[in-house]
Amino acid sequence: MKCNEIREQFPDLAAGLVAGQPDVNEHLRSCAECAGTFAEFQKTMALLDEWQALEPSSYFDTRLQARLREEMAKQSSTWFSWVRRPALAASLAAVVAVGAVVFRVEENKAHKPGQLASMSVVEPGTAVGDLQALDNNHDVYADSDLLDDLQVQDDVKANQ
Repeated sequence: MKCNEIREQFPDLAAGLVAGQPDVNEHLRSCAECAGTFAEFQKTMALLDEWQALEPSSYFDTRLQARLREEMAKQSSTWFSWVRRPALAASLAAVVAVGAVVFRVEENKAHKPGQLASMSVVEPGTAVGDLQALDNNHDVYADSDLLDDLQVQDDVKANQ
């Protein structure tokens, strides 16, 4: 087995969750680096087994609830807290309304007949110009048999 495959199994092996397989044990005997890493994992797991978590005070929950009630009372006693939320909601609604109006006005400017949209002029012969020409003349090209004839000629040349 490769060292990476063995190292993936170290946490479970060191914790004693799985038994060591013969090929894993053989690799640990032959590879000093993996054996050292595994020994460190075992020491870490032994320390974690000895560790005891601290228990919170028996009055912790009571004091926390009292502190939360005090903070809630402080926040709602100011006049600004009563005005802040409606003012914030009204300002956000105004921003959305202005954005919608600007969007509609710009959209109407772009779609008025007789006016050019704010597009830059592209020179013919460039890739973008060719794509725009194909897009603008799609109906003409779709009805043209010339393109079909060219495709047939290309297919015949390719088969020869």
